[in-house]
Amino acid sequence: MDVSTPLQSDNTQKQKSLSPIRLMRGAICLAVFLSTACMFLVYFAPVVALFLRLLSRHYCRKATSTIFGFWLALWPFLFEVINGTKVVLYGDDVPDNERVLLIANHRTEVDWMYLWDIALRKGSLGCIKYILKSSLMKLPLFGWGFHVLEFIPVERKWDIDERVMRRKLSTFRNPQDPLWLAVFPEGTDFTEAKCKKSRAYAAEVGLPVLKNVLLPKTRGFCVCLQTLRGSLNAVYDMTIAYKHQCPTFLDNVFGLGPSEVHIHVRRIPVDEIVASDEGATAWLTDKFKLKDHLLSDFIANGCFPEPRVQEQLSAFKCSMNFLLVISLTAIFAYLTFYSFWSKVYVALSCIYLASVTYLRVQPEHDLGSLISMFVGKKHSTE
Repeated sequence: MDVSTPLQSDNTQKQKSLSPIRLMRGAICLAVFLSTACMFLVYFAPVVALFLRLLSRHYCRKATSTIFGFWLALWPFLFEVINGTKVVLYGDDVPDNERVLLIANHRTEVDWMYLWDIALRKGSLGCIKYILKSSLMKLPLFGWGFHVLEFIPVERKWDIDERVMRRKLSTFRNPQDPLWLAVFPEGTDFTEAKCKKSRAYAAEVGLPVLKNVLLPKTRGFCVCLQTLRGSLNAVYDMTIAYKHQCPTFLDNVFGLGPSEVHIHVRRIPVDEIVASDEGATAWLTDKFKLKDHLLSDFIANGCFPEPRVQEQLSAFKCSMNFLLVISLTAIFAYLTFYSFWSKVYVALSCIYLASVTYLRVQPEHDLGSLISMFVGKKHSTE
C-alpha cells in the first residue's frame, strides 16, 4: 500500500470538482462561520470567560460549554446535513456525559473536527478540549476561540510542555466539570515521509513497526492520565478512516469530501489501565498496534469490524440550532453598528481577546489574585 494515499477500499470514485456553485457555496459558508464566531466571541467571551470565571470556574465552564456548543454544532451540521458526509460508527456505544480522555489516530488536518460529530451525539460537544501545537492558538479569530474553550497548547519541547500541561490539566480535576480531553499521540498528521521515519526508528529500538499509523509519543498521554486519573470515567480509543479521500479544511468548506467518515470506538474504564508510566506507555503502544490492524481491515474490506446501530443527526434540530446562531449574530451585528455602548463593549472585548491570545495576558488569574488578596486583608483586619 502507498501509505501517502487515503485509506480506502474503492478507488473508483472520483473527487468532486470545484464548480462555480460549490465555490459560491463555500464562500457563503466561510462568511457564516467567521461572522458567527466573531459575534459569539466578542459578546460572550468577556462575560463567561472572564467575569463568570471570577465567581465560579465550574459555572464558567458550564456556561462556556452551553453557549459555544451552539456555535460548534454548526460544523456537524455542515458535514452531515449540508455536505452529505456519512458518519459511520463502530465498536462500543459509549454513555452520555462521561468525563473521558480520548485518543485518536491523526490522518489529516481535520480529524479533530469529526470528533465533534460524536460529541454532539453524546451531549458533550461544548466540553471537548484538545492538546494542540501552540502556533494554532495564535490563528486570527479561531485562536480566540481556542483560548476561551481552554485548549492546551504545546511547543513540542518536553521540558517546556510538561510544566504547561501539568498546570493546565490540574484545573480540570473537578469531577463535576464535563470533560472530553482529546489527544493525538502521533503528534502530527500521517504522511509517507513521516511513516518511513517512524518505521525506521521503531525497527532500530525494537518497537512495533506500524504501516498505517505513526509510533505514538507516550509522555503527553502519561501526564494526562496521571494528572486526571482520579476524575476520569474512561479512555475512548478512536480510530478514524475516510472514503474516498482524506479531507482538508477547504474540502469540508466547499463540500468536496469526504463521502464517508468511519470511526471505531473502544471504551476502556480508566481503572483497567496500569497506573505506572511504564504500564501506560506499553498500553498505548499496544493500542496503536490494534489501530494498525483495524486500518488494515478497513483497507481490505471498506469498513471496520463491530458495526453498530447508527444514530443519525436530526436535521430539524440542527436547522433550529443554525437559526438560533444566525438570529443572535444578526442581533449582535445590529447592536454593534447602531449602539455607541455596544461599540465600546466590542472594542474592549477585542482588546481582551487579543491580549489573551497574543500577549498571553491572563486577567482572570490576575484579578482573582487581587480579589483573594483583598479578601485576605479584610479578614486579617477583622
